Amino acid sequence: MPSPHGSLGRPPHQAVLAIDFGLRRMGVAAGQTVSRTAHPIAALRARSGQPDWPALNAIVDQWQPERLLVGLPLNMDGTESEMSGRARRFAGLLQERYGRPVELVDERLTTIEAKRASPGGDHDALAAGLIAETWLNAHS
Repeated sequence: MPSPHGSLGRPPHQAVLAIDFGLRRMGVAAGQTVSRTAHPIAALRARSGQPDWPALNAIVDQWQPERLLVGLPLNMDGTESEMSGRARRFAGLLQERYGRPVELVDERLTTIEAKRASPGGDHDALAAGLIAETWLNAHS
């Protein structure tokens, strides 16, 4: 019987969507496991941690990801904050809404790195791309 992971024992190609969770804005990026790269897609407006659901639905429909990733905002010492709890609840909403696996990804320093890479620019989607790349590199 053939391996479910293909002839070389590797998992099949996977598309992922990463979300940089925020209360007023959420960055979204797409990535894929073949090249382990990601690219920013959009920065969505949010209200109290609830995204523009129609816009997010359209992105999920367009990209058809096998997995969703949500940045987990931890304190620098690794402890959780109020925002960590909100991100966890948001991840649960995504799981219910889209019926796909959702994973939390440590996002410490991604926003700082995104702001450094794009000073004065839109860093939300770029931060989501860094979250995706973090996951992709850990799962290669």
